[in-house]
Amino acid sequence: MILTNENYLKEAEKVIDNLCKDKKTGRLFHAPKITTTKLRKILSMVSEIYSDASRMRDEKLDTEMKSRLQYLKLHIVYEEGREPVVKEFVEESKLIGALDEVEDSKSNLIVFCHYVEALVAYRKYKGNDK
Repeated sequence: MILTNENYLKEAEKVIDNLCKDKKTGRLFHAPKITTTKLRKILSMVSEIYSDASRMRDEKLDTEMKSRLQYLKLHIVYEEGREPVVKEFVEESKLIGALDEVEDSKSNLIVFCHYVEALVAYRKYKGNDK
């Protein structure tokens, strides 16, 4: 999945819809098992990165920013290993692949950050905990 400014919102909605489906019948039946609290931990890190990236002048990410992205990836993988619901979410959202697509591009990073925000927003919107 390649995220763009034109598709990240629709992709996020599809992910949350797929997590809400009964795997056998395909019918929507529940909120995603992952809690917004779990997602907010990831969103918090992404928001800090977004804030700093949006102030960068260069399109190419510097070494420090790339290091922060690696740490974010580490954090996501750790949470994925701790909780099966996070693993299901990360796999369905292709979050690691999307993060890898950023490479050293500021504009790709901004789209990735918007995608994560959209995932959290749709989880909250479609969840039972409104």
